[in-house]
This record gives sequence, structure tokens and C-alpha cells, in this order.
Amino acid sequence: MSWQQDDFLRSLTAASANTVAAYRRDLDAFFAWAERGDVTEPGAVDRILLRRYLAYVGTSGLSRRTAARRASALRRYFGWLHRAGAIANDPSVGLSAPKGEGRLPTVVRRTDLEQLLEPPAGDDDVTAVRDQAVVELLYGSGLRVGELCGLGPGDLDLPKRQLVVWGKGSKQRQVPMSEPSVDAVQAWLTYGRPVLATADSPADALFVNRRGKRLTPRDVRRILDRRAASPTHPHALRHTYATHLLDGGADLRAVQELLGHGDLSTTQLYTHVSKERLRAVHQSSHPRA
Repeated sequence: MSWQQDDFLRSLTAASANTVAAYRRDLDAFFAWAERGDVTEPGAVDRILLRRYLAYVGTSGLSRRTAARRASALRRYFGWLHRAGAIANDPSVGLSAPKGEGRLPTVVRRTDLEQLLEPPAGDDDVTAVRDQAVVELLYGSGLRVGELCGLGPGDLDLPKRQLVVWGKGSKQRQVPMSEPSVDAVQAWLTYGRPVLATADSPADALFVNRRGKRLTPRDVRRILDRRAASPTHPHALRHTYATHLLDGGADLRAVQELLGHGDLSTTQLYTHVSKERLRAVHQSSHPRA
């Protein structure tokens, strides 16, 4: 019996390309480790072997987050094998690893955010119209970069200032749009997209690049590299969005819905509550403050 890795990865129809690639790397690492011990097929893997492997991962200098992700990949992989009838028992049931540290992108500083959102002076290239809409949506609606790149014109309701997002696991949610993002997207649809889009451009792509192809996460990184005062990852804008909502007094469960998190604990790990907000809560709530 082979490891059947490709069949497993093809079964992940609801996972993003990045998730599938991460599972492939994690499983490759486990297979290589197991084969050094003459274990060459999933039927020969037992719970003790998996626990030994996670102990090895934990002492090899990798982060706890990586160990937790590899445990998750193994659980999903062996669970799939068991459901497919390839193995009699699932050795990964209840398998656990140290929880990740929950390290998060740093909140973009106010001055850097203002520069990022300010249209470059004298830049009348049509791509500048697109870039403005991109950064306004990333910060104004807290989108993942993959969600932004997957948007289509039909996902927008500009009069109602909202859009439909397809998130992880093909889960759909409605997200409000900020007024600046509505203006920026309207300008892109009116003046920018008709210029860059070609006859071969996908009709369901809101944003396209200079070649008329759907905008990719790499394209978005280049946009931020051109406009940001310091290196800024697209996910940092999502984190900043959530942080500013909490700083403004938003309820944690409301932020959870806006971000598309299935579990509130994910939002608690993801969002950063500033020292200023904690101080304000203490001063307004504690009788001796």
C-alpha cells in the first residue's frame, strides 16, 4: 500500500491552494521521518509512532504552532484513510500537540496606515485606481487576501455598502464596506477595469492585473510593497481592522462574524486589545480606578 497522499489531497475540495500545499509539506515531512524507521505505508503506523513523531517535532527547533499544524494534518489524513477503508483503525484519534503561540501580525501604525491609504500624488496610471480599491477593501472590510482576489463584480452591492465573501471552507458571509472603499471600488469599475480587462479576462474577477488576468495574492503583495512605508503583509491589514473595531468598542462576537471565524477562541487569539482600551475599561469599571 502506498501513502495515497495525492488521493487524500485531491479530496480536500473545500480547502484553499495554500492549505493543500501546507498539508503536502507536513505529510512529506512525516513520511520521510517514518521511512527512516522502515515504516513505508499507513497501515504500519500506530498511535505510539505518531506520538514519537510529534515528540521529535517538538524537540527539533520547530515552533509549537508548526507542531500543532502537523498534528492537525495527520488527524485529517488518517481520518480520511479510515473513512475510505484503507486502514482498519485510525491511529490519530485524540492525537494532540502543543497549542500554537497565536503569534499575530503587528498592528499597522497609524502613520503608516494613513500613508498606505493615501493615494500617491501625481499617479494617474489606471492601476493606481485599482490599488486604491484593493487597500481600502483589505482594511475597510478586513478581508483575507485570498477572499479579495476571489471577489467578482456580482459579489458587490454598492448602494447597500456590503459585499458577499467566500471564506475558508467555502463559507459565505456578508461584510459591510466602508464609505471610502465603496467610492474606490466604484471608481475602479468605472474608470479602471474597463481599461485593463481584455476579451479573455474572467468575467467573475473584480480585480485584474496588467495582463487582464485575475489579481493574485502575489500581485497584492507588490501593491503593498509599492505603497507602504515599511514592509506590510496583507494579513496585517486584516489584523489592524479587527483591532480598531475592538478599540472602538465593538463586541467580540460581532468581530468574530465579520472575520468569518467559526470559533470565538480563534478571534480571541487573533485580535489584539490595545493597552489603551484595557486602561479605559479599568478606569470606567473598577470602583477604585
